[in-house]
Amino acid sequence: MLRCALLVSALAATAFPVAAQRTFPATALRGELVVVQPPDVRLNGKPARLAPGARIHNETNMVQLSGTLVGQKRVVNYTVDPLGHLHDVWILTASEASRKPWPTTQQEAQTWVFDPTQQRWAKP
Repeated sequence: MLRCALLVSALAATAFPVAAQRTFPATALRGELVVVQPPDVRLNGKPARLAPGARIHNETNMVQLSGTLVGQKRVVNYTVDPLGHLHDVWILTASEASRKPWPTTQQEAQTWVFDPTQQRWAKP
């Protein structure tokens, strides 16, 4: 019986790992994403596109296919490629989404100060 209990707890520990705090690059902006028809999306209510090879990370940092998110509105951090297409997208947990302020435009990101160790932005 004790062996079974130990086996179950070991399996549960590997099936439900403790989420580590994710770090986002200083180039990541915040937005609201809705996948319309991959690669077409709506970002903050405006049409946008996923870049070829774009990666969408879910709340547990696993890569999620864009087709599984069609029609769902998600708060995300994202980076864009040189053509303006979404390259890396992170679906935020409630804790991550509560970190404010977070820039929503390139102009804000250029004028605010980012602390990469605390993952916090400060307005000047």
